[in-house]
Amino acid sequence: MSTEQPAVTVRPAVSFAVASNEELERPYRVIVQNDDVTPMDFVVIVLRVFFGLDLARAEQVMLTAHYEGRALVTVLPLQEAQERVYQAHHAAREAGYPLTFYLEPDEQ
Repeated sequence: MSTEQPAVTVRPAVSFAVASNEELERPYRVIVQNDDVTPMDFVVIVLRVFFGLDLARAEQVMLTAHYEGRALVTVLPLQEAQERVYQAHHAAREAGYPLTFYLEPDEQ
């Protein structure tokens, strides 16, 4: 019986998207989507911690999303928006909630 390990080569599939500086600086709207699982208090905390909203604004955004299905959180450059959304999603998943944010180009 051989104790030699077989040679294994792993080639991960990686794709890269190249964005221009103009595209990276272009403003994007961060949108929070309502769900029926994430507690309102948790949404307010995430909005305050990761997006820097004050308490009154965070509650207003949370309630707008609750009643209208989605709400504008803030407008940021693409990279910053992506990073904050990633951090918010990570915190929500760690807590076991499906809280979701997404980005839209700001047309203004």
